[in-house]
Amino acid sequence: MRGACPSSGGDDAEAPLDALTPGEFDNGYYRSLVTGAGLLHSDQVLFSNGPLDSLVRIYSSNGEAFSADFAASMVRLGNVSPLTGSVGEIRINCRKVNS
Repeated sequence: MRGACPSSGGDDAEAPLDALTPGEFDNGYYRSLVTGAGLLHSDQVLFSNGPLDSLVRIYSSNGEAFSADFAASMVRLGNVSPLTGSVGEIRINCRKVNS
């Protein structure tokens, strides 16, 4: 991480969230979590003796299960109808409804 993000700063450095297979869409992200090599702390806590451990284990060992569940999630997300016009609102502060 230090090599990819030098202390001199800048926005041009990239660090893949999946260091095992950064150019592929597969379950490498979950395999990294199981070995304790998750890039971000917020991601690594998905596998920290909590309720999501079983799902991380399934996805890390079964790429087909990950792909099938991801595809189903994308279909569900694609079926979400956003609120538009006077029915919805763009929040000024995402944590509360506009007054």
